[in-house]
Amino acid sequence: MGRDPGKPEPLYTFENYNPEDSIGRLIADVSGRLLAAVDDEMTGLGITGAQWVILMRIATGCGSTAAELCRFSRYDTGSMTRMLDRLQEKGLIRRVRSDTDRRVVQLELTEAGRDLHTLLPPVAIKVLNAHLAGFKRNELEQFKGFLNRMRANSEQLIRLSASPDQP
Repeated sequence: MGRDPGKPEPLYTFENYNPEDSIGRLIADVSGRLLAAVDDEMTGLGITGAQWVILMRIATGCGSTAAELCRFSRYDTGSMTRMLDRLQEKGLIRRVRSDTDRRVVQLELTEAGRDLHTLLPPVAIKVLNAHLAGFKRNELEQFKGFLNRMRANSEQLIRLSASPDQP
């Protein structure tokens, strides 16, 4: 039984797969180090790198409910609730029941949260520039293109696995 000529050859095989050098491991390592660097930068501001991510998502409208933030961050609902509780205790967010659907609780920044939000982008800029040292602008754009292609492939796989028509 031969390989389908219309289908590209797999990039990873049993013969060439090395878990320490796989793209998944590399992305996870870099992601963890980026978050740790943000944590280090945020110590004087009283929030963690994980809280920084959640605040940025709320501030930019990319996560206005706990459910949206869970889908984005891959946190379970219990962990997300605890994180949101901590951010609320710090006076950075508030929960507001939706006017159109009382079952929905919207998240928004408080005045203190908005003030803190203005300090967050410089942290990202500093951390990203440190981790991208030696990259040229075109390399960064190419790298982002590769990652966006992987994300699109992942979203396609999720759609396919959720499809009831799946054979």
